[in-house]
Amino acid sequence: MIDFPYIGDICRTTPSKIVMLVVDGLGGLPDPDTGMSELETAGLPNLDKLAAQSACGLSTPVVTGVAPGSGPGHLALFGYEPLKYLIGRGVLEGLGIDVELGPDDVAARGNFCTVDGQGLLVDRRAGIH
Repeated sequence: MIDFPYIGDICRTTPSKIVMLVVDGLGGLPDPDTGMSELETAGLPNLDKLAAQSACGLSTPVVTGVAPGSGPGHLALFGYEPLKYLIGRGVLEGLGIDVELGPDDVAARGNFCTVDGQGLLVDRRAGIH
């Protein structure tokens, strides 16, 4: 539950709709040849237009200096204390597709990747970009 006793006092029902676009995972290191990250290099006309018509901001979802994974980061966006409620991505993604999880269930999440002949990871998305 959200640890804020006054939440009921400040919530209002309205006919308006809100879209919260979480641009998660866009951090990248500069390319050695260009000195720019993937985001700096990319052409983003749709994202630029959306940002120009929106309220934009940055969030520190846990505390300064702690880089959370996507699970805790998303929990924090919706008002949960991520250092108190340790819910993994497998559970979050399972609930997102209406999987009923019980107290004895385990939910795991994974990505496919590509490894070379020595077993070293060469593509963390297995060619799916």
